[in-house]
Amino acid sequence: MGLLPSVLLSVALGAPAVGAADAPTLRATSAPSAEARISIDFKDADVVDVVRLLSEVGNFQVVIDPGTSCKLTLKLKEVPWDSALDIALRVCGLGSESDNGIVRVAPVAKLTSEHQERRRLAEEQKLNRPLRTVRYTLSYAKAAEIAPLIKKFLSPRGDVVFDARTNTLIITDID
Repeated sequence: MGLLPSVLLSVALGAPAVGAADAPTLRATSAPSAEARISIDFKDADVVDVVRLLSEVGNFQVVIDPGTSCKLTLKLKEVPWDSALDIALRVCGLGSESDNGIVRVAPVAKLTSEHQERRRLAEEQKLNRPLRTVRYTLSYAKAAEIAPLIKKFLSPRGDVVFDARTNTLIITDID
């Protein structure tokens, strides 16, 4: 019997895992939830196996990036399963993000760079919208005085010009 099935069997039966002397043991003390407390004892266990086991206890789906590997030793008593997951990932330099109930585990650097790339792409898409030009004829203020104030609130592609003869502001900015 492999290491993970042995441990999952012990979770299901509430008994300690049988097998190798360094086989991990896990005991759930309440129904799987964010408040569920667990006791685990792992020696040189692969982080992928630990995360898969905690996904069973925490009742969540998990996707682990290819090539993710790390050996860790944990001995925790009566801790929330989500805290055990966080510490196991942190020790291995990994992070997680949740999307529609699916937890993705990957190196922190990879998650950070993907987040920055998504943010940069969203900003570029926002700036690539079509430009729109509007005119405002002012009655009680001088267009020449108001134009620099409005310029501060425009996007980098926006522009404001004024026609002093008609006291009109011409503002071009993204739609």
